[in-house]
Amino acid sequence: MDQVKQGTDALFILLGAVMVLAMHAGFAFLELGTVRAKNQVNALVKILVDFAVSTVVYFFIGYTVAYGVDFFVGAPALAAKNGYELVKFFFLLTFAAAIPAIVSGGIAERARFGPQLIATAALVGLIYPLFEGAVWGGRFGLQGWIEAITGAPFHDFAGSVVVHAVGGWIGLAAVLLLGARSNRYRKDGAISAHPPSSIPFLSLGAWVLAVGWFGFNVMSAQTIDKISGLVAVNSLMAMAGGTLVAVILGKNDPGFAYNGPLAGLVAVCAGSDVMHPAGALVVGGVAGAVFVCMFTLTQNRWKIDDVLGVWPLHGLCGAWGGIACGIFGSEALGGLGGVSLSAQALGTAIGVLWALLGGFAVYGLLRMTIGLRMSQEEEHNGADLSIHRIGSTPDREVSW
Repeated sequence: MDQVKQGTDALFILLGAVMVLAMHAGFAFLELGTVRAKNQVNALVKILVDFAVSTVVYFFIGYTVAYGVDFFVGAPALAAKNGYELVKFFFLLTFAAAIPAIVSGGIAERARFGPQLIATAALVGLIYPLFEGAVWGGRFGLQGWIEAITGAPFHDFAGSVVVHAVGGWIGLAAVLLLGARSNRYRKDGAISAHPPSSIPFLSLGAWVLAVGWFGFNVMSAQTIDKISGLVAVNSLMAMAGGTLVAVILGKNDPGFAYNGPLAGLVAVCAGSDVMHPAGALVVGGVAGAVFVCMFTLTQNRWKIDDVLGVWPLHGLCGAWGGIACGIFGSEALGGLGGVSLSAQALGTAIGVLWALLGGFAVYGLLRMTIGLRMSQEEEHNGADLSIHRIGSTPDREVSW
């Protein structure tokens, strides 16, 4: 029976890894559909190459930083327990690689390709794993310190804060350091509209992300005996709540409609294993409102050119999810209990602060040394031609 259990666990977490790997196609198509046509190829290539860099760096460095485990042993040892430790690495890699995928959407259309790959290596090799290890790996004494102060550890079942808030707040730092796209905010106070280039591709990306999210959340149990239908239904309810509120507040705008479910799913990750489904519906609805209102504020009033809205979507909705776990996970509101609002607020604040510091450090250093932005001419021509030498739909042969 042990052999069957080991094989089942390995298959379970492998399926989760594949589902979250598919989410990276969702990231790619969401960005492709949102950016202007001259930057579509760049969106596709960035997500793929960022994932490849993340794989290598996380295998040799990041996973060891987070969990104190390395793979510098023979293949017979790695194959033990049906290779469970390897597929666990694969699963957690797909989470780590979400950090540069999130950032990519915020800095789209004007970031240089090479510096972003260097940033990916730094984020996935060091910045993200240090916080991941502190929360999920029980390392560095953070959880013990939070529990000593609040009476409970910080609870983040599937990464509202560890993955999404950290990625979103790193993205905010990168966006601020890069500055707005050329001519986005004009000297006369007007704002140049850059509507999505493809609503069908944008919606495809959102659908792929939403489906993969059930692997992201449910398979965070990591072993088959800990699987919970509560996590699946809570994710579903949060997705529905985020969609409905975003459609209403966004006045039927398809960009808001398709980011609404993602906002709800971001927010429910932390407490999806402890909330009542009705609570998850509210959490998702609040997240949908947060995204619509804050995306509008950042773009129009504060003039922060976050192309895909990664800070409101991942940064703010992720932080809301961390705090909401302490509210709707409580027994008083129908949850399973065992969570503390003060612990959730403290852990979330630490994650946000760490992400900001890490984001400004990595992107600030790159800006001072090799630079982050494409030239004005390259930006005008678009990242597709400037970086990849081909457009998404070339209509003629070009000699270079």
